[in-house]
Amino acid sequence: MQDEALLKSASFGNQSGDHGAEDAELLTLAALGFSKPLLAMLADRARRNGTSIESELLHCGQIDEMAYYGAMARYLRLPFIAAIDPSSITDVPGLDTQLQRPSQVRITHRHRAPQVAIVPEAIRLADLKAALTALPLLGQDLAITTPSAIRRAVWTAGAPRRMRETVTGLFDRFPASSARIVLSGNQGFYAGLWFATLVSALIVMPIETLLLLHILLSLIYFASLSLRLAAFTRQQFAGATPTTVPLREDALPCYTVMVALYREAAVAEQLMASLRRLDWPPSLLDIKLVCEADDEETIQALKALKPAPHFEIVEVPPSAPRTKPKALTYALGAARGEFLAIYDAEDRPHPQQLREAYTRFRASRNDLACLQAPLIITNARESWISALFSLEYSGLFRGLLPMLARRQMPLPLGGTSNHFRTGVLRDAGGWDPFNVTEDADLGFRLHRLGYRSDVITRQTLEDAPATMSVWMGQRSRWFKGWLQTWLVLMRDPRRLIDEIGFSAFCVFQLTVAGMLVSSLLHPLIIVFAGIAAYSMLEAPSAEIPAGVLSLFIIDTVNILGSYLIFLGLGRGPMIEHERRLVGWRWIGVPLYWMMTSAAAWKAVSSCAPNPSSGTRRRTGRSAKEADPAAPICWNISAFRASDKTL
Repeated sequence: MQDEALLKSASFGNQSGDHGAEDAELLTLAALGFSKPLLAMLADRARRNGTSIESELLHCGQIDEMAYYGAMARYLRLPFIAAIDPSSITDVPGLDTQLQRPSQVRITHRHRAPQVAIVPEAIRLADLKAALTALPLLGQDLAITTPSAIRRAVWTAGAPRRMRETVTGLFDRFPASSARIVLSGNQGFYAGLWFATLVSALIVMPIETLLLLHILLSLIYFASLSLRLAAFTRQQFAGATPTTVPLREDALPCYTVMVALYREAAVAEQLMASLRRLDWPPSLLDIKLVCEADDEETIQALKALKPAPHFEIVEVPPSAPRTKPKALTYALGAARGEFLAIYDAEDRPHPQQLREAYTRFRASRNDLACLQAPLIITNARESWISALFSLEYSGLFRGLLPMLARRQMPLPLGGTSNHFRTGVLRDAGGWDPFNVTEDADLGFRLHRLGYRSDVITRQTLEDAPATMSVWMGQRSRWFKGWLQTWLVLMRDPRRLIDEIGFSAFCVFQLTVAGMLVSSLLHPLIIVFAGIAAYSMLEAPSAEIPAGVLSLFIIDTVNILGSYLIFLGLGRGPMIEHERRLVGWRWIGVPLYWMMTSAAAWKAVSSCAPNPSSGTRRRTGRSAKEADPAAPICWNISAFRASDKTL
């Protein structure tokens, strides 16, 4: 009778049979000693979020998980296990499902019978107690534990198998899409044949060959430039992109947020503050802070901040390759969310970015697999390098990518602020642990599999490199990765065209190969233009060959167009505050282009065969301790990619 009265007072007027589950949950939680005002508040929140009262209770910030499940153990008169020894867990098939929804694990003891450690739910606690009362022997091998205890034990118990699957999974499922082997035998043969032909032509017909190369390279450069010209034209004449999207107010799904960190203790507090500002119910948020297990400084800095229950620190066992995509793929199997977002440690995402992405996903067909948020640089005033980086990012994320998305072309994704359908991401194989620009690679792989990507408007704020050394290291790594991605995708050009279509194939060539080639050629184009100008000044005007004049005009258009479109495409979407931050530093555009070219040449020159290693891959250390002379080798090519770390 006392329990019935308690149930009636705790059910807060819910008379419908639809609320039977809620009433049972309220009765159980009240029996555990929780106050009626607290339960009333949590019940209202659970109805709004489409969750359980128990879930809201555990995420309200007032309840200790250990104390809560300890109370359940006392209520059921069962032993409580605060920590599970990972060595007592057998890595059976399906074990990783306990990372997503911890419910039970079998614990093997050396000198006594095995136990089953369970995580009871409040809604079924009364039924479980009744069953234990009716069948006392049922509880002999049962114990109560916490979801966190199960996760910690399962992470450790399955680590060796999970790491093997992470490193080899994409290569086993989609070998043609994996950068584990970058340069195939056919590609090496044709590259050697092309080089031998070029050298022979230069020996036999040096003048004609150089002229043909000049024409060909100038046209390639102009083709790459024309893609950004199209984006600039659309920006000027197609109208502004809407800055707001009506957000859905219905029940939300679980959303996973993953952040890969390595030696980021200095920004741990800023990161936690930014993630706490996300406008999403904590009970439906699954935030995974993915760290290298030997990065004790970062892990301790995060733990010192006492993360809320919806935060989880995932420790990735140290193994080769030490890369961000490997760490993200390692944690992917534990993602609970229907949707998944990726951020970097220094990012400050717009609080409503997740809601906008969810609204777009719900309003679109299921073939929309990824949404890219714009990245906006906030430290443009710090140096002329960060100012021009700000212009570059503005042109890319608010100019070029929206144009490509509007035409449903493949997007070379940025490495952060990507939002995915989690199921599609898993089906696509996750990130390639061997690709040093895993973001661009994944964008093209999704397109090959029949999915499309789009953009959203709510931004992520981040800081750009402000010094030459940091910028050069980052940019040369990007160029290595783009070259790597191009080689992987170009193993079978015909198949690629069949899978993505000829238009998308051309866009791929212009965005990846064109970006690399135009950066490599920029100094050569200036030299070509200078030689042509000198020749015309030395010759009488009536005797200037039409071909020389035409090439001079093309080269001049390429050079000036590079600078003007860079400025126009970057400044166009900026608000006045951003333009003030950039200030007069835009005059450094020519030097910035030369720096970009130097980074491209540095990336290409770092590709060196290592015959002593054969197909064995050697992995470097982190970016902050890597030996710059240590290459990573794949098959017959080697890339010094050791600086692509977390």
